This record gives sequence, C-alpha cells and structure tokens, in this order.
Amino acid sequence: MTESETNERPTAKPALFSRPMPILIFIVVAVILDQAIKIMVDHWLPLQVDRPVPYIPMLSLYRTYNLGVAFSMLSGMDGWFIVGMRLVIVVFVLWLWRRTPDHRWLAHMGFALIIAGALGNLLDRFLYGHVIDYILFHTQTWSFAVFNLADSFITIGAGCVILDELLMPKKAKA
Repeated sequence: MTESETNERPTAKPALFSRPMPILIFIVVAVILDQAIKIMVDHWLPLQVDRPVPYIPMLSLYRTYNLGVAFSMLSGMDGWFIVGMRLVIVVFVLWLWRRTPDHRWLAHMGFALIIAGALGNLLDRFLYGHVIDYILFHTQTWSFAVFNLADSFITIGAGCVILDELLMPKKAKA
C-alpha cells in the first residue's frame, strides 16, 4: 500500500466518552441526578431512624451524614483535606482520560463515572459540610456501609477501568 492510499483511509470515529462534549454532558447530568436524589432524601427521609426504611428485601433507605469519603473512609480527617484530596483525584482522572487512547471506550466511561461521583460528593461537602448517604444493603445479621449514588458511580467507574485493562485489546506502539 502506498503512502497516499494509507492517508486516504477514513479514520475511526472516537468512542463517545473519549470526546469532551459527550463526557461533559454525561457528568453534568449524573451530578444533577445525584444532587436531586440527595435533596429528596434530605427533605423526606428521616435522619438515622432506629430502623432503616425497608424498600425491598436486603435494601433499605437510611439517611445519614458522611464526614469522610466513599463508604465513610477517612471520616476522622479534616474536611478541607478531603476536599483537596477529591480535587486532586478529579484532576488525576481527567489527566488519565486525556492520555487514554480514543478506542478504549470502557476506560473513558469509567473515568466519566468516577469524575461524576467525585464531583457529586464534592458538591455535598461544599453545600452541607458533609455527604448525604442513604442506601443500605443488609441482612438480619450483616449490613454494608451506607452509601449514595455518587459512591456507586465511583465504584462502577473503577470497575469499568479495571475491566478495560483486563479485557480491551491494546494497540501496539509503533
């Protein structure tokens, strides 16, 4: 194949979340959804009632305030340290997103979810001084940490990035 034939080949369209505008729209919509649910929870769900409000078996609603990061980790740390840490994470994930090749759609989707979750919880920290958590998985003898939609975004996003690393084909460097 000659050089002119190679240059005439159409290039593949970049994956949806590898382009700035779709990722920005997705992040804004996800943060708005997260904040809308937290506002409803804060207004209508009682704060830390004696028993969780059952929704379906093993899933209840239980409003609590988290002073740490996802799943109450680092709850003893200073609030501004946590804000700074979240901002560093968002900047780092944006840097990873920019460096990741366009064909790695699963990683790009994961980065978008992580950024949306981090910004949703960061917004809570700025608006309320804490993060509103409300989802509780439990059995009669066990319960998981109370969490929110933003925490779910972060967890699913991290899973997408890990799956991308394990499953997506890597293009050889030329």
